[in-house]
Amino acid sequence: MPEHSTADRAWALDQLRRLFAATNLMIPGSSFEVVGHGSRAEALRRAFRRFGALPAADSPRFRFAVDDAGAASAVVGGSPIELSGRRRGASDRIAWAFDFMPVTTSAVDRLADSGLPRGRRIGISMVLEPKTAVLALALHRAGAAVTVFAHPDETDDAVAAALRELGVPVFASRRATPAEHRALALAFLDDRPEILVDDGAHLIRLAHEERPALVEELLGAAEETTSGVRALRVMAAQGILRTPVIAVNDARSKTSFDNRYGTGFSCVFAILNLVGVPLPASTTLVIGYGPVGEGVAHYLRAADIEVVVSELDPVRALAARFDGFRVAETADAVRTAGLVISATGVEGTVPAELLAHCADGAVVAVAGGVPDEVGVERAIREGARLVRVSDGVERLSFDDGHSVTILGGAGAVNITAGEGNPIDIMDLSFAAQVAAIAQLLEAPARLPVGIHTISAREDSAVAAVALGWPVANGAASDSESAEWRTTRFTREPEADG
Repeated sequence: MPEHSTADRAWALDQLRRLFAATNLMIPGSSFEVVGHGSRAEALRRAFRRFGALPAADSPRFRFAVDDAGAASAVVGGSPIELSGRRRGASDRIAWAFDFMPVTTSAVDRLADSGLPRGRRIGISMVLEPKTAVLALALHRAGAAVTVFAHPDETDDAVAAALRELGVPVFASRRATPAEHRALALAFLDDRPEILVDDGAHLIRLAHEERPALVEELLGAAEETTSGVRALRVMAAQGILRTPVIAVNDARSKTSFDNRYGTGFSCVFAILNLVGVPLPASTTLVIGYGPVGEGVAHYLRAADIEVVVSELDPVRALAARFDGFRVAETADAVRTAGLVISATGVEGTVPAELLAHCADGAVVAVAGGVPDEVGVERAIREGARLVRVSDGVERLSFDDGHSVTILGGAGAVNITAGEGNPIDIMDLSFAAQVAAIAQLLEAPARLPVGIHTISAREDSAVAAVALGWPVANGAASDSESAEWRTTRFTREPEADG
């Protein structure tokens, strides 16, 4: 295999960046074909393979043609794709997402056949973009009374408008002030959903604080994220939680794919969109080596970027070392890293004092993300100055003359500066959400207050449908085998006579 030049590798990575920006489809695990000869075609094949795509000449998802001049064109699922970066309208993006979310839509269809969603009030508090619109519209068409809420930074106003036109009330605006945002959240709760589908447990917690009577009426809630489930478990331990919650995040069909593959991949490509290819950083520091950090580090390495990991948990830090990454203390590594990515989902991971010690010109981003994971606001209060450079890019300057670049408003970079996780990843996560909704609706009485999990059978069924397997083949039993006896010391049969 010939060595590819740095320029060819950068060109190939940029083609993948353009492809993901145009389609929002997962490249890892997908099939591809590159037609053409020469160094660029070979570099593109290499890039696809490094990101986990599978070569296939028979009906590949992604087909690229590279001509003799090194120019590329792409076809996805039989449709030519424009790689110019020009964004399509909201209705087209929603229709595109519908075409690539068969697991979610089939799960809603099965639920609709039961008649259980008809007339039930389901409130969805999620990042408002085309994939969330698919979930909302599918439940709406199944007969549920669906409402949608989103944070301003996580709202695509064009998608919100498209949902309203199709009969789904939306309580969200990208231009909302903090006071307006709070008013929208309370108005959403005052619509009295019976089931609350949440992301970060923000609305579940707000309801406990401001609308306690509603909490007592809820059939239950379904929580999407690690940080949200973490907060709800604290509430349960302290006796504060007053509603049953399905921890969708704990489902294997969610966390095994959404966090590591979806968030990891989409955050790396959102960063590439903002700072360009190749990355100017020689070394990237990934803070946190949970599922999101694993994915971020893995896909940075696929992009030929050197990665250093910092992690407080010694077991996860050791896992990073066994995965081939250098492990260092955060305070030491930030001094030389050209790109710093927080992947912990923990407030205060990169406090203001750590920002002040980052290398001059370093780029700082958040993967996953909770409010104040990076201490930009405190740095400003202490005298730093924040100036907009371009969409999604700001420069934070300190009194000593050095500065750092902040991506995506120090929020989850794949959301604040991108279109979120890939469509096919959210297809799995939202199918798990539908399983949680079904679990709440099918219960003969309200589930006990506390944290519940999706049944192992339904969890496995999500992956089985995604694989195209019969559901019975992929659905695991909810209980372990009752057989406990060892077979190692089986008795020899007694001899006759």
